[in-house]
Amino acid sequence: MSRITVLFLAGILTLALFAQRGANRQGPPPQGEGAGANQAAPPAPPPKVEEKTSKTEHSITINGQTIKYTAVAGTMLLKKEDGTPTASMFYIAYTKEGVTDASRRPLTFAFNGGPGSSSVWLHMGTLGPKRVVMDAEGNPTPPPYKFADNEYSLLDLTDLVFIDPVSTGYSRAIPENTARNFHGLDADRNSVAEFIRLYTTRNARWESPKFLAGESYGTTRAAALSNYLQDTMGINLNGIILLSAVLDFGVIRFDTGNDLPYPLFLPTYTAAAWYHKKLPKDLQAAGLQKAIEESKRYASGPYTLALFKGDSMSAEERSAVVKNLARLTGLSPTFIEENNLRVRAGRFEKELLRDERRTLGRYDSRLEGVDEDAAGTNPEYDPSYASVQGAFTAAWNQYVRTDLKFESDLQYEVLTGRVNPWSYEDYQNRYVDVAGTLREAMTQNAGLKVFVGAGYYDLATPFYSVEYTLSHMGLDPKFRDHISMSYYEAGHMMYTQLKSLQKARQDLGKFVASCLP
Repeated sequence: MSRITVLFLAGILTLALFAQRGANRQGPPPQGEGAGANQAAPPAPPPKVEEKTSKTEHSITINGQTIKYTAVAGTMLLKKEDGTPTASMFYIAYTKEGVTDASRRPLTFAFNGGPGSSSVWLHMGTLGPKRVVMDAEGNPTPPPYKFADNEYSLLDLTDLVFIDPVSTGYSRAIPENTARNFHGLDADRNSVAEFIRLYTTRNARWESPKFLAGESYGTTRAAALSNYLQDTMGINLNGIILLSAVLDFGVIRFDTGNDLPYPLFLPTYTAAAWYHKKLPKDLQAAGLQKAIEESKRYASGPYTLALFKGDSMSAEERSAVVKNLARLTGLSPTFIEENNLRVRAGRFEKELLRDERRTLGRYDSRLEGVDEDAAGTNPEYDPSYASVQGAFTAAWNQYVRTDLKFESDLQYEVLTGRVNPWSYEDYQNRYVDVAGTLREAMTQNAGLKVFVGAGYYDLATPFYSVEYTLSHMGLDPKFRDHISMSYYEAGHMMYTQLKSLQKARQDLGKFVASCLP
């Protein structure tokens, strides 16, 4: 054998040995058809999530009657048809004991708004068997905050189920990085509807009279649910309670080119100016109702016409508008002129008490705040939200552990930004408007009735905006008396004021009774 042949064979053997050593270092080849050498390991399965509940027994006295009830605080899993969980929804259900015929016992599903709010406000403000202790006007007592029996609860009239939509309260998506799948008008509606179906089925309550109760964006959700529950799940409602309602976002959005909110907010500006004694003497002395009526007449007539004319207004017409707006708002003519006859709510909240270095609350314009910068254009914070945030958060967290015996180390998301951005699906390049959805539900279900409650001092969802929406929803005259409306001398969460809470209890009690066969 030649020397060249020997060297060639030695080289081949060396290469083979290096290749074998590399294979040994790499381990066995990957398994499976088409698998590559660098294929990543399959993701670990998500941790198993189970439903958790705590059941406790209680009693309360309402209208002189002792009500024994069961409270269930827990989570319910929403699942795909193959059993894969998609979300864990937290709820608290109160059911009266000793009921022999559930078909005669009403059942109310309640939720708040945001989007991003838990149900704590309706729960511990007005409907539930416990409420946060506030003073008579809705201001918090000094901490530590307390809760007490709510003698104005609706539990004597209806069982109550408070729902926290996904990402609020203790409710979470599974896995949590899929939460965006629930953050939208339709997706949110669908998940809450599925919860209602599951609860109704599991607790054999299909024959019970059913109600929805929503506040703020919760009224948007309730209207969206009204027809969806009927069409998709065959669940017809007896009644819907809408507190501080917004069904058409076009009536509250101060966008360029949208003049509609300005006349609709005007009566609330007048109410706030009256409360803080900023109106002219004759209008101030006339009282709240007369001041509001004058403001509504001007808003729906001359002011709307003036905004419609725009820059084609004569100098005399413009001067008259400035004068009347100054009279009805307590603002200076110069400020109104500088704002081109269009004062947004945030600017009104900052301007009315500027000379006193005070601002107004958005949720409740009776309440005052103090900003570091008195020269700004908008308040630095909402004093009306600050007045309830700590009190409701502390009272709820104490109540759920001590009284309801439900324990979780999750942060209870009272009002969260985790839902942003929020998707409005089909409502692209137009305002969300679910008033037509509510009209369809009322038309197809002739027994459905609606109660609307509004606070005079609410600068988030003004009462005149709600009136406008209801009168433009195209409801047939046959069904118009199925909508009733009541007003309160408080703000967005009118029930924080004791006399408004008492009035709301009377109004809601009559409404529930009127909806029953």
